[in-house]
Amino acid sequence: MSKQSGLGDALYIAGYDLSGDIGAVNAIGGGPAALELTGIDKAAFERIGGLRDGRIDYTAFFNPATDRAHDRLSLLPTSDVIISYFRGTTLGGASANLVAKQLNHDGTRADDGAFTFVGSNPGNGFGLEWGTSMTAGKRTDSTATNGTSVDFGTGSTSFGLQAYLHVFAFTGTSVTVKLQESSDNGAGDAWADVTGGGFTAATGITSQRIETARNLTVERYLRVVTTGTFSNAVFAVSVNRNDVATSF
Repeated sequence: MSKQSGLGDALYIAGYDLSGDIGAVNAIGGGPAALELTGIDKAAFERIGGLRDGRIDYTAFFNPATDRAHDRLSLLPTSDVIISYFRGTTLGGASANLVAKQLNHDGTRADDGAFTFVGSNPGNGFGLEWGTSMTAGKRTDSTATNGTSVDFGTGSTSFGLQAYLHVFAFTGTSVTVKLQESSDNGAGDAWADVTGGGFTAATGITSQRIETARNLTVERYLRVVTTGTFSNAVFAVSVNRNDVATSF
């Protein structure tokens, strides 16, 4: 794959697509804390990994319309928010996901007249997870649908996965979004539900994070399917298939 710019990206926060009101994503970071364990007999630092952390910070334009940036971000909820950054809106693209606390919504009126807000969102409980976009940005289903598969490029892994869901709009009784897997894209190995890979049925705008068992075998190909009774479901899904043992 060739080098890419950050054009055409998306930022989803707690089931709302705020991409058009975000002027910049100022930081996407995470990883384990570096714990210093340097002995007095050493000539260089020794470190091991500590607690995992993460953050996604952004600058938003002032848009007071209903369900736009100011209307949503100014609420400053005390509960967790799920934030997903999609690097482009192509199926199988990179995406960064975080369960976070929204700490602020600080406005600045510049001398040129620009009115922007800065948001800081540190991780809570899980840390930043870079994953794979299982939908091409926002996907719209009008009935139960088997989505297009994504090839993860290697054979099965044995360390489970985590997945994130944003539901932006919904009409109907409920929709269940779940992951299915196959070793050969369904050619000989029939598609089957990923154990623990189903989100709680959604009845409106929502966001969710799920994780499977840590020792679950996950096949090479994954796809997103929907079931339920509905006429319109607009949603996005991102998956982090673990290549090594992972704990939270």
